[in-house]
Amino acid sequence: MRCSIGFLFLLISVFFVDTILAQEKKAVFIILDGIPAGELEKAQTPNLDAIAKIGGYARAYTGGEKDGPTQTPTISAVGYNSLLTGTWANKHNVWDNDIADPDYSYWTVFRLLREAKPEAKLAIFSTWEDNRTKLLGEGLKETGNLKLDFVFDGFEKDTLTYPHDEGKDYIRKIDNLVSFEAAHVLKNQAPDLSWVYLEFTDDMGHRYGKSPQLTAAIELADEQVGRIWEALRFREKNFDEEWLIWITTDHGRKAPDFKDHGGQSDSDREIWMVSNAKNLNDRFRSRKAAMVDILPSLVDFLQIQVPDSQRKNWDGNSLLEKK
Repeated sequence: MRCSIGFLFLLISVFFVDTILAQEKKAVFIILDGIPAGELEKAQTPNLDAIAKIGGYARAYTGGEKDGPTQTPTISAVGYNSLLTGTWANKHNVWDNDIADPDYSYWTVFRLLREAKPEAKLAIFSTWEDNRTKLLGEGLKETGNLKLDFVFDGFEKDTLTYPHDEGKDYIRKIDNLVSFEAAHVLKNQAPDLSWVYLEFTDDMGHRYGKSPQLTAAIELADEQVGRIWEALRFREKNFDEEWLIWITTDHGRKAPDFKDHGGQSDSDREIWMVSNAKNLNDRFRSRKAAMVDILPSLVDFLQIQVPDSQRKNWDGNSLLEKK
């Protein structure tokens, strides 16, 4: 069968255009620690509102199946790892903030992207170093010696620059630093996948519960998200890139005072999500979305080729309609 030179050129052109478009999809997910949905909705959050207006906002859940085999503690690191791996604690084996023995056979979204696209640029901006060293397991044999390209964390250990105070003001300062650096790197370096983690809201929840202090911390977090969002809008305006931002919290808080968390009450298990995705599906909008649905959503957007041996482990499903 004979093909014309023009036809061959067309096929080659389509192949390269599709490849370029895939490479220019980039994603950022942000965890704002310990914010109850009701308290978020009462606060002034113009940046989160602007993002939700493009895509959507919904209440969701964490904690696995209540009283079932996947029931998962509503604790910070446990929730982070459910997002990262798309599985509940009975699989990923992180049960508390000690992160004693993670099961790295359940790959994080970072490892999935690194294995599928070794040239991809990966980044983390975090107020807690364990997110990288223990949950992602950077540099460990068990994680395929995963290496990130941009790392900005560990400042909680610098007690000279950030002396620890009872009111956790040092965490507020570190969150601010992390958010500025994230915005700077995203604007100028544009990693393919980035995780931003900010803690101060959880500290104010534990200290004050439902309070003006918690509300102020939520509104500060919104400002921090705003500078990151501005960096993404700059990239989309000035470069041929499409960016997904996904913002969530890791757990709710125990009613009525909202100081603690960790149990399986409705308020402990309730989280929320904000995204600029324009193709959010009915599962997202019906309040049936779960923490473990975020990984499949990121995978769909970034068009990551996932081995069947990993995909079959997921407890979640994508929250994006197929385009």
